Amino acid sequence: MRAIIVGAGIAGLAAALRLRQIGWDTLIVERAPARRGGGYAVTFGGIGYDAAERMGILDALRRRSFVTEELVYHKPDGSRRFALDRDTIVATTGPRSITILRGDLEAILFEQVHDHGEIRFATTVTAIDQDGDAVHATLSDGRVERADLLIGADGLHSATRALVFGPEEDYLLDLDHQVAVYMLDQRPAAIAPGTTGTLSSGGRTMAVISVGDGRNVAFFGYRTDRATPSQDPRTVLPEVYGDIGWVVPEVLAGMDRTDSVYFDSISQVVAKQWSRGRVVLLGDAAWCVTLFAGYGSALAVGGADLLGTALADHPGDIGAALNAWESALRPEVDKKQKLGRRVKGVYAPANPLLLWLSLLPLRLATLGPVRRYMTRRFIKG
Repeated sequence: MRAIIVGAGIAGLAAALRLRQIGWDTLIVERAPARRGGGYAVTFGGIGYDAAERMGILDALRRRSFVTEELVYHKPDGSRRFALDRDTIVATTGPRSITILRGDLEAILFEQVHDHGEIRFATTVTAIDQDGDAVHATLSDGRVERADLLIGADGLHSATRALVFGPEEDYLLDLDHQVAVYMLDQRPAAIAPGTTGTLSSGGRTMAVISVGDGRNVAFFGYRTDRATPSQDPRTVLPEVYGDIGWVVPEVLAGMDRTDSVYFDSISQVVAKQWSRGRVVLLGDAAWCVTLFAGYGSALAVGGADLLGTALADHPGDIGAALNAWESALRPEVDKKQKLGRRVKGVYAPANPLLLWLSLLPLRLATLGPVRRYMTRRFIKG
């Protein structure tokens, strides 16, 4: 059996690994000229952690993971509001969970699959045709590839989804926020090594996140009713954050020295069905729970693992496998999407009172009795 996988991100690479483990051949096509790195840090747990353990990559993920020594919440002038220490951070994530840079997670998956299947960079799918026996993908390099299954793992703005399911506007739910992420070439002196500093003010949040090995990531997220992903973040971000001091001017200046900037609206993908015939969507292309839910990478890896299991359990019957897979996974996705929509209301609130209330649970988590309760309730079950 053979699969064409569109997208060499976390979902696509995880699917390639899982399919190889059940005896399939894979071809990955990726529009970027080379594998991307960086991205923001993610908490990786739940079904993703369980899947990584079954797929044999958990030890490698642990080696690349990191623990923040201190998470400091600042006021716009740079003074401290409060801080979470290492023990509190660990208590709120649990033992079967790690924090890892998205790019490091991708790198580990890439190392597992690049010698076992073909990957074509700088290549896109321009047309998809299918019948009862196969799916045919016309590629931008002029070749037509035949497979038993095509997996669209090409992210929020999925070309696969547009070709097979319909235009993007039929599936995107805008959550009225914009996000920018990029790697910093140097850590601001005002932020101690191994710590993360963040602030929220007037519907805007900003953070410098220590992600291990001396690397640091700049993160910006803000409320807006006018999405501007097509504009230049080097123009937009100084306009949005220009009245905030602390390390913000220094971090904005670092944008001119980085290789790439991720800049996009925060949107969910809401689709009633994730497959049509021999074409299936996976990861953000199918559901995109958004960073508000904080579970996207785990769902991508966990979803790929479950997809491989369903295909192995229904040999030769693609339709039955995809139906079984979606039935098993959709309740988890629906739950996380609902969480993302709820969190939208308290993420970087513009009202100072709402900001104080949104931070109150974290302030309470620094108290020993509350932390011990959280450990019992949320980690030990």
